[in-house]
Amino acid sequence: MNTARQSAARLIDESLGFLFPAALRAAATVRVADHMAGDAESVERLAEATGTDARNLGRVLRLLATRGVVEETDAGRFRLTAIGRALRSDAPHSARAAILMLTDATMWRPAGEMHRCLTDGDSAFTGIFGTTFFDHFARDAETADVFHVGMAAMSDHENEPIAAAYDFPPTGTVVDVGGGHGGLLLEVLRRQPGLHGVLHDQAHVLAGHRLGDHDDITGRWTTADGDFFSSVPSGDVYLIKRILHDWDDEQSATILRNCRQAVSPGGRILVVDAVVPPGDLAHQSKTLDLMMMCSLVGRERTEEDFVQLFKEAGLRLRRIVPTPTVLSVVEAESAD
Repeated sequence: MNTARQSAARLIDESLGFLFPAALRAAATVRVADHMAGDAESVERLAEATGTDARNLGRVLRLLATRGVVEETDAGRFRLTAIGRALRSDAPHSARAAILMLTDATMWRPAGEMHRCLTDGDSAFTGIFGTTFFDHFARDAETADVFHVGMAAMSDHENEPIAAAYDFPPTGTVVDVGGGHGGLLLEVLRRQPGLHGVLHDQAHVLAGHRLGDHDDITGRWTTADGDFFSSVPSGDVYLIKRILHDWDDEQSATILRNCRQAVSPGGRILVVDAVVPPGDLAHQSKTLDLMMMCSLVGRERTEEDFVQLFKEAGLRLRRIVPTPTVLSVVEAESAD
C-alpha cells in the first residue's frame, strides 16, 4: 500500500474511534460488568442478567475486548480484565459514573458538532440545547445529578495522590471552592489532622457531600452555601479543583479575585487543573480542552496562560507542583 493510501486508511480508522466510548457507555448503562465477577461468562447468561439482546451484547463486548476491557476466552464467553474491573459499580475506584458523565448527551452532542466552535467562535452547546451548560443543569435535575456524581467518580482516584503531592500547612483553614461532594478536602484533612476545612458550593450540590461519612475528620469541617462569583469564605488555603477550566478568563479572574480578597495574609490559592504542555506531546489536557470548547466556555491553560490570568486577578504564580495524575497544583499568592 502506498503512503497516500496508508494515510487515508489511518484517518478513516481514527474516524471510527467514537464507537469505542459508545460501546463503553452501552456496557456501563446496562451494568454488564456487575455480572462479571469471576470466571468467564457466556453472552447468553450475561444478556439474561442484564435484560439485553444476547447477539448485540456480544458485539459490544467483542469491541471492548480489543481495548483490554474484557477478554474473550472462547467463542461467546467473556471475563473482565484488571482494567475492566473499574467498570463495576462496586469497584474501589469505579469509573462507571464518570463514563456515563463524559459520554452524556451534554458532552457527546456538542463534540459531534465541533465545527460550530470553528465557524461561530463559541461553544456548540447553546446552539444545540438553547441555553448554557450550567443553566441547562439548573433546569434538568436528572442531568445535573449525572454530572455531579460523575465528577465525584472522576475525582475519586485523583484526590489522594493530589493531596499527597502538595505540602499543606499543619494548621489553618482550607476552603474548597466549588468543592462538590468534598473528596479532595477529605483527603487533605486526613493528611493534616490540625487543619479545618470548609466545603463551599451551591446548596443542591452540598446536599450530596460525603464528609459526614468519615469519623476520622469529625468536628473539623463545615459547609458553606454560596456562589464563588460573588464571594468565598475566609481561609488560609484555597483549593480550586477542575473549576477554572469551565470558565473564560474574565469569569476565572473573578473567582480568583474573590479568593484573593478572602485569603489570610501569607495564604495560598491552589488551582488544581491540567497544565497544557508545549509541543506535540500527547496529554489528556489537549483532549479535555476540546470538551471545554464544545460544551462550556472555558479552556485548559498553559503555564503562561496561568501567569496572565493570575496577573489579571492581582496574584502571581509561585510554583507549579506536578502530581501523579493529569492535574498539577498551580500555586498562587497575592501580588501585593
